[in-house]
Amino acid sequence: MAKEVWKPGNFIYPVPAVLVSCQDAEGRKNLFTAAWTGTVCTNPPMAYISVRPERYSYHMIRETGVFVINLTTEAMARAVDFCGVKSGRDVDKWKETGLTPGKASVVEAPVVTESPVNVECQVTEIKELGSHHMFLAQVKAILIEGSLMDEGGRFCFEKAGPLAYSHGSYCGLTKAVGSFGYSIRKKTTKAEKKQKKSRRNPG
Repeated sequence: MAKEVWKPGNFIYPVPAVLVSCQDAEGRKNLFTAAWTGTVCTNPPMAYISVRPERYSYHMIRETGVFVINLTTEAMARAVDFCGVKSGRDVDKWKETGLTPGKASVVEAPVVTESPVNVECQVTEIKELGSHHMFLAQVKAILIEGSLMDEGGRFCFEKAGPLAYSHGSYCGLTKAVGSFGYSIRKKTTKAEKKQKKSRRNPG
């Protein structure tokens, strides 16, 4: 089937559906939903969010230079949607969603307690791109829900039921179809699997 040609636009899906939490210099807290977010650098660890200047939280972040990216789950989908369509100018989103503001470990901004991962960020640069301004930020700390760690120390985010956004819909991401490097990993034969099992269970 022939492909259709569409006008230029943002069509890289799925994207994260995160809650960004922040506060102003007087301590007034807010949170909003963001999909334009991601990783930009490993060393130093850096992330970004892109925000419309007219959003209520924009000036909070610009004023304080800090914010928290809170990863979300399927169980949080209704709250995520609410925080994306309602403004903090009109409602107390914390109260309306039942989400709990917690204390961050480094930055002066609240974390969403119900979120399994809170990424504390400090702004290093603001790029005024057009409809959105990009806040480039260094990751100062990460808070992880301890119950998502397995016995081997691996972080198992899939257990939380991570949430993503794709072209107007919220989607779950619970089924893994592979792991990093699996395409070139040597396949284990039945004999090798049996040998490994016997080593784990001697006698």
